[in-house]
Amino acid sequence: MTVKRAIVSTFQNRIANPLIKRLLARGWVPPGYALLETTGRRSGLPRQTPVGDGLVGEQFWIVAEHGAHAAYVRNIAADPRVRVRVREGRRQLWRSGTAHVLPDDDARERQRWLAGTGPGRAANARAVRAFGTDLTTVRIDLDPR
Repeated sequence: MTVKRAIVSTFQNRIANPLIKRLLARGWVPPGYALLETTGRRSGLPRQTPVGDGLVGEQFWIVAEHGAHAAYVRNIAADPRVRVRVREGRRQLWRSGTAHVLPDDDARERQRWLAGTGPGRAANARAVRAFGTDLTTVRIDLDPR
């Protein structure tokens, strides 16, 4: 593990992610964020991770900061069925879908595109670029409503 990834992962897992999860649980979605729920590859239990809000139409896009090293990306590889909790107007909704890890996609270009698709996304994109070590794109094809 690189030193940068170790520092960033520790900060995210111990400080940033728990804070964002608490805000989401109280019904307040910080701009540019959503909640991804995967199934733990070993435990089989639901695992929730804050991610950048990548809802565009009936797809949800994520640029994983640490690529295949991210636990949620490994969980997706084991079971691609996921849920995302997104904001639609004033409400938060869970949307189910099937995730696909896209190692051949240009993650930096995807992130530039995502940054222009909604409020709060540019700041999230800057943070991912600054702290990321192995950017990888994940596309979630959402189930019809």
